[in-house]
Parts: sequence; structure tokens; C-alpha cells
Amino acid sequence: MNLITLLQDRLRLALTGLVDDPSPYAAMLKAANDPKHGDYQANCAMSLAKALGKKPPEVAKEIVARLPQDDLFEKVEIAGPGFINLRFRTEWLAAQMQAIALGDRLGITPAVKPKTYVIDFSGPNVAKPLHVGHLRSTIIGDSLCRLLRFLGHKVIGDNHLGDWGLQFGMLLHGYKHHRDDAALQGDPVRELARVYVMLRKKIKPAEDVEDEPANAKNYPPDELAESQAVLAACRQETSKLHAGDPENLKLWKQFMPWAMAEIEAIYKRLDVKFDETLGESHYHSMLADVVRDLRAKGIAQESRGAIAILFGENQPAAIIQSSHGAYTYTTTDLATIRYRVERWNPDEILYVVDFRQALHFQHVYDAARRWGYDQPKYHHVSFGSVLDPKSRKPFKTSEGGAATLEELLNEAVQHAAKMYVQICEERRQRGDEIPELSPGELKQVHEAVGIGAVKYADLCQNRESDYVFSLEKMTSLEGNTATYMQNAYVRNRGIFRKGDENSELYRTHPPPVLLGQPKERALALQLLRFEDALQSAVVDYRPNNVTAYLWDLAKSYSGFYEECPVLKAETPALRQSRLLLCDLTARTIQKGLELLGIRTIERM
Repeated sequence: MNLITLLQDRLRLALTGLVDDPSPYAAMLKAANDPKHGDYQANCAMSLAKALGKKPPEVAKEIVARLPQDDLFEKVEIAGPGFINLRFRTEWLAAQMQAIALGDRLGITPAVKPKTYVIDFSGPNVAKPLHVGHLRSTIIGDSLCRLLRFLGHKVIGDNHLGDWGLQFGMLLHGYKHHRDDAALQGDPVRELARVYVMLRKKIKPAEDVEDEPANAKNYPPDELAESQAVLAACRQETSKLHAGDPENLKLWKQFMPWAMAEIEAIYKRLDVKFDETLGESHYHSMLADVVRDLRAKGIAQESRGAIAILFGENQPAAIIQSSHGAYTYTTTDLATIRYRVERWNPDEILYVVDFRQALHFQHVYDAARRWGYDQPKYHHVSFGSVLDPKSRKPFKTSEGGAATLEELLNEAVQHAAKMYVQICEERRQRGDEIPELSPGELKQVHEAVGIGAVKYADLCQNRESDYVFSLEKMTSLEGNTATYMQNAYVRNRGIFRKGDENSELYRTHPPPVLLGQPKERALALQLLRFEDALQSAVVDYRPNNVTAYLWDLAKSYSGFYEECPVLKAETPALRQSRLLLCDLTARTIQKGLELLGIRTIERM
């Protein structure tokens, strides 16, 4: 149930006839800051007053008088300069608790008009292992796929691999001139990564000078000359690969399984799945036609020996074919748009890529619309950087200074294991009962807690902000963390074990709900706000709205648990009512974490 939509519909009816378009005014609605004043607050009277030539309290009074008369509201009051405070009828809230207990969707209705989304996320360069730089795109993109699917939309998660560009030219050059055969036999992925990092450092001066010729003064002439020679050699290997050179194609086919096996192992560990996994190589045969078509339609033109798309006087051009014949990321991205539109006819295409690519995607979207692919809505779901806890600067992934993603996940799981031992010891000293878990169960707990902590810490941030990678904060049992949420779920399920209660009965035959205490009512209201949180998360593609909701729900449940005895409730009816609220809370926490790609555990 979407409480915001429900209330906006009521306000829209009340405003019809007062203004030509009531929708913007009906949208002026928010949750009340103080529950003493109501559950929600409508703030449209102040904005309408000037247009209607009346005082805000008069307008508010008229709106209240025009609200539908039904059993939804217990109280509607006008406060201050014209705020309209709305309080749901407690009996209505109680009835909704019974209703949402049935079924597995917790009262959330699928979209009436579902859309088709293509979500481009993760997109690693397969020439090297996944590193922390891939973390945000992978986690944010996966959560958006889960959220939109649960809300009833068709979603195609597309992993657009970097498997064909200059990075493979670097690997080919490095393999031919710098490989260590013993290291390659022992761990081919690590050896390819070593070669890649070495060549990345070698070509950096040449690339810097290409980007800005004045940078030449920063490098000794012999170092710059060597760098330029290596860059030219890597480009030559890339060109040979693209031209179908038998040796380079054979090596490329040899490298790909090595690289993909390790990447896929990390995805499995993160529980991330894709509907489509295609590399840049898939689109290579389409690029010449893309360039021809763009030129024929006057969108691209020759510029200094290259083929480029121009975007105005103050905008740099986007090269789609270089002067030496090579295609670019822009060309591939345009070919990919054509492929996606013709295959899936999506309503929206989301690119979950870091903020540094903003101009690139601005140009790609502009070019696609001019090319005739203007039906989908294009969104760059940008995000900030993960910061090194020591330097407080972004991890330097391209230079080999950052840990691989596997190493970071291992560290998180090890930290979770240490924390688990510490918590168990503290509980034993308090006299709490600690479950005896098998080694296999312990491993599952450590993995779920460690990886869940990393995911949640990322997703609870405003995606456009940077954040510091701190395992201590991520795995804390205090504050808004996955560990806190997982522990809240475990404690909740423990109530049913302790009371020898079958939670399934509360889902098939939910008992009447009694909301006589303020904390009971507050928890019920928070449970009904779940759909509001999910919808707000997909409006602007911000999963942190879900984590914020879960944190509010956990706090509401904590207040309820402290003041409202469950197993020792005064009457059997009250016990059953409170057990139903507990079960709904556990199910909502579990579903919320699942939509973020985070597992819950039954005991810890």
C-alpha cells in the first residue's frame, strides 16, 4: 500500500474545482514531524492562498470540508498558518496489518502500467581482476534491478564488458614482451593484471601529453619518447585484433576464459546476476555501419582527419572514428543503444557509471536522440568514489594500488568472524543463550554479515557522495548498518522460537490487530510506509531511501519491543496481535534487505 498516493488521491479530489490542476498541490504532502500532530501534513493551503485571494487558514478550512467523508481519518486538524494535519483511524491501520500479512508482497501492489528497463551496470574491464572501483556500480545496479522487478517492471540487467579496447592491446603487447611464463602458469589472471598495471604506468606520460600538450614539460624527453612508443605499440596490437589478426584473436580467446572465471566467481559471491553479458567485441562488427549512418544523416562529419559529432561551440567533439581508423567508446555505446532499442524496445535505459563519465554520456544521449533513438529515456545514475581509509582519497585502481574486490570481501568476512566471536563472548558473560552453530553454519553467518556490511554501507550513502571504506563502521551493531538490521531480524525470529510459535499461521490466518499503545500504532504506521520507501527509491534511483526506511522501521520496532511485552502480553489476543506485528517487521526487514541484495540469517 502506498500511503502517499492514497492521501494525494484524497487531496486531489478535495482540490478539484478550486484549481485547474490540483496535482502539484496534492503533492505538497509529507510525513508529520511530530506524531502528536498527526501522521501526515498537507502544506498546499499556503501556496493556494495567493492564487485564490484568500488567507491560508480559510483555504485550509475549505480543503478540509471538501475531503471525502469515509473511515480513513480519525482526525483532520488545521494548525499554524494553514497546515492540514491528517491522522489515520486506528481501526483502519489495524485492518491493514491483517491485510498485508496475507501473501508475500506485504501489501505492495505491482505497477499498473509496467515499464521495460535496461540497466547497464558493473561493466568491468576484463583484462584485470575486479577491484573496489567496480563495487558501487555492481551493488547499486543490482539493487535497482531488484527494486524495479519487485515493483512489477520488466528489467534487463546488462553487463557491458570491456573486452575489446586498448586494454587488450596492452595485454597483447605485454604478453608478447613482458610475460613471466611461470607466473602465468600458476595464476594467469594475476600475471595478466601485473602486465596490465605495468603498461598502464608506462603509457601514462604519453596519454597525459595527448590530453594536454603542455604536460610534456613534466616528463624527461627520453621517458616521454619511450612512453609514446609503447602506447603506439599497444594501439597497433589493438588494431590488429580488430582487423582479425589470427595470432591476436587466438590470444584474446585464450585470455577471456581466464578473466571471466574470476569475475563470475565474485558475482556469485555477491549474489549478483545479469540477464545479458555482452562485451564491446559483440558490437565491433556493427561500428562501421554506425559511422556510415551517422555521416549519411549529417550527425557526424570529418574533423582533423577523424570522424566526429559536434555539440556546439563550448562543447568538445565526440570522436567516433580516429584518424588512424580506430573506433571509440562513443561509437560502441551508440551501437549498443541501437541493439538494445531494437531488441527490447525499452522505456528507459539506466547507466550506473561513476560521475567522471557525465560528459561522455551527455554526448551519447544527445547523439542517440539526433540519430532517431529518442524513444527511451536515458539516465546516467552517477555515483561518487570509495575512499581509502588511510589517505581519504579514492583508491588508485588503475595503477595497481588498490586491493582487489576479492581481497576486500575476504577482509570483510574475516572482520565479521572476529566481531561474531567478540559478541558471543559478551553475551555469554551476560548470561544469554548462544546457539551452537556448525562450522558450515558459522561460515554462512560470517559471509552473510561481512558481505552484507559492505553492500549496506555503500547503499545507505547518497550515491553521489564519496564515502570511506571502514570495516569497523560497516559491521557495527550500533547505528544504521546491515549488521544491526540482520541482528534485529535474528532477535525477532528468536521470539517465535522461544514462544514455540509457528510464524506461518500469522501469514495464513492473521489474528485481529490491537493498537492500543502508541508504540504499537507507530510500528503499524511504519510498516505501511514500506511501499512509499520503495517508490521513492526508484523515482531518482536512490537505494539509500530503502536503507533509511529500514533504519526507521528498526527504531520503531525497538521502541515497541521495549514497551510492549510480546510473549508475556496481558491477554492471549494481545499476544497474538503483537506476534503478528513482530512477524510483519521481520518479513519487511528481510524483504528490504533482499531488495538490496543482502541475505538474512535465522540465527547468529
